[in-house]
Amino acid sequence: MEFGKLNDLSEVDFSLPPEPPRNAALLDRLPPMEKAPTVYVGCTGWSMKEWVGKVYPPGTKSADYLRQYARQFNTIELNTTHYRIPDLRTIRKWYEESADDFRFCPKIPQSISHSRDLGGGQLTEFCLSIEGLEEKLGCCFLQLPPYFGPDRLPVLEHFLGRFPRELPLAVELRHPGWFADPDGEEVWAALERHGAAAVITDVAGRRDVAHMQLTAPRTLVRFVGNGLHPTDYRRIDEWVQRLAGWTGRGLPEVFFFTHEPDNLLAPDLSLYLVAQVRKNTTAQTRGPEFHRDPGADQLKLF
Repeated sequence: MEFGKLNDLSEVDFSLPPEPPRNAALLDRLPPMEKAPTVYVGCTGWSMKEWVGKVYPPGTKSADYLRQYARQFNTIELNTTHYRIPDLRTIRKWYEESADDFRFCPKIPQSISHSRDLGGGQLTEFCLSIEGLEEKLGCCFLQLPPYFGPDRLPVLEHFLGRFPRELPLAVELRHPGWFADPDGEEVWAALERHGAAAVITDVAGRRDVAHMQLTAPRTLVRFVGNGLHPTDYRRIDEWVQRLAGWTGRGLPEVFFFTHEPDNLLAPDLSLYLVAQVRKNTTAQTRGPEFHRDPGADQLKLF
């Protein structure tokens, strides 16, 4: 992910912003949870041959990547839908090859997110397609382009009104204007009225998009690491404390996606995140268990 990427981290303050006052009101309004909250942890794709022998069993073929991915993680940031709307046969294949507790988070196609009116007839086509994921649909998310600013709030509100309420939705805002006024409430109030979450993006070069706003009974976090730099782990530790507070006060669902350069090390960061969530929260979660090379253990004996 190139958005907000920095090569020099020496001047970055990675501290998370303080809790917005409006979060407490939202959490207080949530109904009592009937089961433990869930932190869904995943990466941004399963087609990674470099993971074979570590994340996937040795010898795994590409046709089995999704099946193996879904055994290791319980969600995915589904970027393939950003480029095309999947047909029903593809949707059914994804459904059948994934674990029972797995959740897909499909990105809304750019033909919708980058269009003048956010979708038109294509929105209906997309929704009909991803409805085929049934209970395995986690949270759709709309990634608005950087030029989509506050002047287009009416367009966003119209989209939110057309989007089926029964399909969970999160919206990622990127234009700096959305965050210029820290007391600005219009967009957060609009998302809350329509039951849509505000995507929180934690990335080095754009600290404003790590806004911490809760607007729905779930949140979606996109965490952009820097090659397992020591700050990646310190940032995860702070995030776990924030998640513990939210889930402890009744937030039932968190979708947390780890990004690393070229996606290669994202599972390593997920592994650490899951361990810390289990240690420091009451939330359910599931994450990778890496495959060990038996030959490496044998070499240690000599």
